[in-house]
Amino acid sequence: MIFGLDGLLVFELLLLGCFTGFLAGLLGIGGGMLMVPFMTLLLSAHGVPAALSVKMAIATSMATILFTSISSVRAHHARGAVRWDIVRTLAPGIVAGGLVSGAGVFALLKGTTLALVFALFVGFSATQMLLNKKPPASRQMPGPAGRFAAGGVIGFISGLVGAGGGFISVPFMTWCNVAMHHAVATSAALGFPIALANTAGYVIGGWGMENPLPGSLGYLWLPALALIASASVLFAPLGARAAHAMNVQQLKRVFAVMLYLLATYMLYKAFAG
Repeated sequence: MIFGLDGLLVFELLLLGCFTGFLAGLLGIGGGMLMVPFMTLLLSAHGVPAALSVKMAIATSMATILFTSISSVRAHHARGAVRWDIVRTLAPGIVAGGLVSGAGVFALLKGTTLALVFALFVGFSATQMLLNKKPPASRQMPGPAGRFAAGGVIGFISGLVGAGGGFISVPFMTWCNVAMHHAVATSAALGFPIALANTAGYVIGGWGMENPLPGSLGYLWLPALALIASASVLFAPLGARAAHAMNVQQLKRVFAVMLYLLATYMLYKAFAG
């Protein structure tokens, strides 16, 4: 028994962390789009009702970004790729949007509704990845009010789906004439305030809620967070190294198909619930 969990469940959570961490490093994507459906499946298999399992999966997935973003940002910062001026100006809006999402809207919405939102978001992200379309750089970064609003949208949507926001922030920055390698690195840095604000919101929103699983704090499942974060942080650098020896574009197509399957499963959870 580890963290009060049986050996099989510990193995499943560690395996999920290894898999999502490796793919995050290999493809440059957050692990939330993989982690949420698989964690929902695991939680449902252990008797957690569908309406709660989706919320706990999203919250726990988001909290892992607190740890994985740090290792990712260190690597990008060492190459001088992070636009810290953009991070500083988007972060206040991200924190505000994340708190509204995590502490307010997330708690009010049904788990089945969140499953539907997640499925649509993943389907959109898979299509974006499959087509490999990037918005043309047609304008400059907005002023302070515009950046606050953009950050609010990124933080809010990220909080509803348990993702680090890269599929929103990277296109936004490239649209605003930020070079792609800077946009990807800056998006990784934005993952930390996104995760911090939303994780705080999930704890506040779920405070005092009856939970069938031991070790829960609000909507967070702390044992799963510890196991998945530990494994994903270790395996993300391995994925990053493998990216240099593999045809990543072909892998992205395969991954996009996998995302469609996961989106279908979350649609099933939404309507079955």
